[in-house]
Amino acid sequence: MTPESGEALLSATGPARVINLTYRSDRRSEFEAQLKRIGLSLDHPQIRLFAAIRPEESGGFPTIGTRGCFLSHLSVLREAIAAGQDSILICEDDLDFTPDMISRLPGLLAGLMQQPWDLFYGSYADLPAGKVIAPGLIRADPSETIVGLSFYAVRGKAIADLVHYLEAILTRAPGDPAGGPMHVDGAVSHFRADHPQYTTLVASPPIGVQRSSRTDIHDLKWFDRLPVLREVTSILRGLRRRAR
Repeated sequence: MTPESGEALLSATGPARVINLTYRSDRRSEFEAQLKRIGLSLDHPQIRLFAAIRPEESGGFPTIGTRGCFLSHLSVLREAIAAGQDSILICEDDLDFTPDMISRLPGLLAGLMQQPWDLFYGSYADLPAGKVIAPGLIRADPSETIVGLSFYAVRGKAIADLVHYLEAILTRAPGDPAGGPMHVDGAVSHFRADHPQYTTLVASPPIGVQRSSRTDIHDLKWFDRLPVLREVTSILRGLRRRAR
């Protein structure tokens, strides 16, 4: 472990907010272990937990969890503006850093410091199309949909513009041609397509992956609804992660 890795990450991407539902202490402790790998902790002055929003109704979104996730990301961005922050790193609590992250981080952060960017994705589901501009960095095409928002940064004027964009989505009905309630990663992809002036850089390959854990966004599988099987499933997920 290199304790400097985490400090360098925060220096390049800004202070971090970790979105976590208060009752998911399992995810908090798992993410705390990830932070320790890079010399950080939830007690670090530039890392704060955000109590994820869990609304009572879906409000036109696919699920209640989808709406809560959208509102949580929007709230973190709003708080960054209120605090006068020029850059913000947003992490979801089911983020795992890749095994090679520490060895790759110095080169990747050097590229981030040298290249102009407005959004940065450290994790995603599928590698987006784009142009390699530095070792380990791709400039994503604005029209390219990027699935996943468990580890990303936004900075500069893009923060305020993204907030306004997400707020506008909340005012529209589902299926609105201009963009109604949707998953937050889809909303950010729409924002990028509608604001091609903003540069999106993507770590290639990713330096973070979504940890396998019980979902709070989609409907639960049957084995996550039954108490005993839920605990067994959690143990098996942990064993599978350690075996990777």
